[in-house]
Amino acid sequence: MKKLFIFLTIALSSLALTSHAKELTNMRIGVEGAYPPYSWITPEGEMAGFDIDIANALCDAMQVKCKLVAQDWDGMIPALLARKFDAVVASMSITQERKLKVDFTNKYYQVSSRFVAKKDQQFDFSTTGLAGKNIGVQRASTHDKYVSDNYNDANIKRYGSQDEAFLDLKAGRVDLVINNIPALKKGLLEKEGGDQFNLVGPQVSDKQWFGEGVGIALRKNSDDMKAKLNNAINTIRDNGQYKKIQDKYFDFDIYGQ
Repeated sequence: MKKLFIFLTIALSSLALTSHAKELTNMRIGVEGAYPPYSWITPEGEMAGFDIDIANALCDAMQVKCKLVAQDWDGMIPALLARKFDAVVASMSITQERKLKVDFTNKYYQVSSRFVAKKDQQFDFSTTGLAGKNIGVQRASTHDKYVSDNYNDANIKRYGSQDEAFLDLKAGRVDLVINNIPALKKGLLEKEGGDQFNLVGPQVSDKQWFGEGVGIALRKNSDDMKAKLNNAINTIRDNGQYKKIQDKYFDFDIYGQ
């Protein structure tokens, strides 16, 4: 009996140590920094934007010290898997294809997408209607996948950042660019010269390409971190912090249905 008591004591002590070792105190979060209004780098070299504020709010809610790590979009998942950071807060849609490689939290926002083009141009958005047109997309994005699957007769030009696609649209090197609507407004339409362009075509949000909203990407088997992040998303929505951040950048409910 005495031996059994000693064994149970040691086992419980080991369990307590393991639990303590898993306590989340620090996180490295991958962010893009080139996708306004979600993230950008200010002239002073500081990170700003909706994703940045959400990441900081979640860390505060979890009482975790966080470090934001800038990463080009098309290398985001490889860098996560290579342990350059622990989580991604960079407007990454929760798609079935990405779920094969990484895990996701619940969504923290959900919006529709559209095309943008110079004014006074007419387009046919049937599957063959954009044949021969030059369409700009951000490389390795849901928009890249959507256009590739639906407009394979078009000339698809892929860019490392959304700003690069906008520059080519302004220069006439592409006919259309597709992205989510707030990104098109903040990144092009509401900037100087943006009055020469407008949104065209239908709003698209098909789950097949755009998933279940935007979530935080994690490596597989990060269950403890996932639970804490999901609780933190609920916390900032319940305590008003989410709405405060949302209203700083948007005039509508970006969380979605």
